[in-house]
Amino acid sequence: MELGLVGLGKMGGNMRERIRRAGHTVIGYDRNPDLADVHSLRELVDGLQGPRVVWVMVPAGAATQSTIDELGELLEPGDVVVDGGNSRWTDDEKHAEELAAKGIGFVDCGVSGGVWGLQNGYALMYGGDAENIAKVQPIFDALKPEGDFGSVHAGKVGAGHFSKMVHNGIEYAMMQAYAEGWELLEKVDSVTDVREVFRSWQEGTVIRSWLLDLAVNALDEDEHLEKLRGFAQDSGEGRWTVEAAIDNAVPLPAITASLFARFSSRQDDSPQMKMIAALRNQFGGHAVESKSEH
Repeated sequence: MELGLVGLGKMGGNMRERIRRAGHTVIGYDRNPDLADVHSLRELVDGLQGPRVVWVMVPAGAATQSTIDELGELLEPGDVVVDGGNSRWTDDEKHAEELAAKGIGFVDCGVSGGVWGLQNGYALMYGGDAENIAKVQPIFDALKPEGDFGSVHAGKVGAGHFSKMVHNGIEYAMMQAYAEGWELLEKVDSVTDVREVFRSWQEGTVIRSWLLDLAVNALDEDEHLEKLRGFAQDSGEGRWTVEAAIDNAVPLPAITASLFARFSSRQDDSPQMKMIAALRNQFGGHAVESKSEH
């Protein structure tokens, strides 16, 4: 099938390549002309046969809103817009309503996989009406990992991004646990090879995971994370998860504490946050701050 893809950064560019490898046609647009196949959203829309599917992979908030507003003027009834960025689920409900007034469908899709998605596939959580999901399904099938798992129609509009938000909240807590354990191991005199302790956990233990594998990768690159500053950003989903927990009276002590730990890292050079920063860089290509920059 044909797909219009808006936003060709670290995630979007790799997604375009994976979809093309599956045999589909992708017309990509990005503000950076070196990345784009076309020079405007209008050119992208004009290049697709109806009913069109346009997938948006731009930053949450104003950038997503302006892109969807423009697509709403260019697309026709029966077309579908997919928001695959990290939008807040409440924005999805608003976007779906705005587009529905013009006969245009809307699907929200949480995408996980980071810079490894091209090789391994992307975990997909999507929300929307079954009719609109069906129009996008071949693309979901191209992006997901091999096998029976890795994608889910999570529910109504907003369910995809809500599910991805909770996924990221869990990720915060898991990363924090690895980071705290790593700092404690580094602190004591009796443990002389922390990296190899982490490596030993990769097989046969209940805490083995892809995040643990990435932690070992990071330690192989910088055994004591001495090149990194203990500073870790948060991209929004952790905050939204805590806010949703408050709204629904659901206790999330581990996820909330992991978010607050990142706030603390901006006040002090935290050893734990060196591991958090290293992990974020490993799976998502997120920027890190080196010691030499300060």
